[in-house]
Amino acid sequence: MKNPPVMDATTRRWRAALFLFMLATGVSMASWVARTPAVRDALDVTTGSMGLVLFGLSIGSMAGVLASGGLVRRRGGRQAIATGAGLIVAGLLVIAGGTALEVSAGVFCGLALFGAGMGLAEVAFNIEGAAVERSLGRPVLPVLHGCFSLGTVVGALLGMGLTAVRFPVGWHLAAIAVAVAAAGVWTVRAVPAGTGQEEAAPGGPADSDAASAAGSEGGGGRHPDGFRGQLAVWRDRRLVMIGLIVLAMAFAEGSANDWLPLLMVDGHGTSATAGSLTFMLFAVAMTTGRFTGGPVLVRYGPAAVVRASALVAAVGVALVAFSDNALLAGAAVVLWGLGASLGFPVTISAAGEGTRNASARVAAVSTAGYAAFLVGPPSLGFLADHVGLRNAMVVVLVLLVGAALITRALRTPPAGAGEEPPGTPAPGARQSDLV
Repeated sequence: MKNPPVMDATTRRWRAALFLFMLATGVSMASWVARTPAVRDALDVTTGSMGLVLFGLSIGSMAGVLASGGLVRRRGGRQAIATGAGLIVAGLLVIAGGTALEVSAGVFCGLALFGAGMGLAEVAFNIEGAAVERSLGRPVLPVLHGCFSLGTVVGALLGMGLTAVRFPVGWHLAAIAVAVAAAGVWTVRAVPAGTGQEEAAPGGPADSDAASAAGSEGGGGRHPDGFRGQLAVWRDRRLVMIGLIVLAMAFAEGSANDWLPLLMVDGHGTSATAGSLTFMLFAVAMTTGRFTGGPVLVRYGPAAVVRASALVAAVGVALVAFSDNALLAGAAVVLWGLGASLGFPVTISAAGEGTRNASARVAAVSTAGYAAFLVGPPSLGFLADHVGLRNAMVVVLVLLVGAALITRALRTPPAGAGEEPPGTPAPGARQSDLV
């Protein structure tokens, strides 16, 4: 078997920077979630009014996710990460200020900025992570997403501790903003420029300059530009199947994030503390699966691993939804978390295989996954109003079983299938960035 390339100092720093900032984003997200009750109390609003405030996060997140692919195509992943980091820091500071001043509109605007930054940065991180994987020839995205999961555990524990000692929310979030800013500066300096960046469209005003730049930097041949290029990648039937898999796996992960504590409290009659601890158990299982999944992927391949993961997650969801024993349901959360842990990063890796339009494919699948993660699970609330939250989990179960049936799409395509002629660098990642 051919040994993977040895990692040089530049690539090692690139990978470490991605790991660090994903950890920082996880800490920042969990810090906000953990202090949500305190923010509601500071604003002195009803639960319904707080729901409207939280809508700012959804609006910002979807805007960031949808804008990220285009920004990466025009300016490269590093610019998208820098912009995202700035928005995250600004959002945390505005939330902190809005909370201190007891202004709901301020918190809404801060959440919109924070969500936009998260959406911009995370899609760019997937593109960067896929480029590092292609450079190294071994899995990187599972650990990259594992860093985010680890960050959520750290942030949740920190938030619980600061809540217990009644540390002011504003100062807490401001301190997190400073930490994210420091991590962002180091990350932007370590990430190479141009990953995922397209050349100017043929015939454009900068066409000749772009062509000469491509010749000197190894950009390779052109592919469809702008939004049309993003849609064109979906003509690939294999990519459509990969998109369906990531949709199901992201939906399963997002459903736990949105509903698991309430599912335990309302569905199984546990205390609120037990519901929170159950979610913590889910987050730890997700983190464990992502940090330990690399060797399993190398041995068994992505198709077999994701098929097994989807089925394990389905068993966990079924036990949580249909078991009448609260203790068994709580333990089954481990299966849910372990099963859902590898689905998103492995499908992103599969989308980035090959050399043709790799970054556009990664961006397209990432966008589909984050849309399912952000938009899909809240829709379960409408269904739960009619059938109950436990019965609504049948939707998650069906999606997971469906994903398990189509994982053959994750098998590595035959050499040369759908790729550029030998020697043509990937248009999605400049050759100079991968060495």
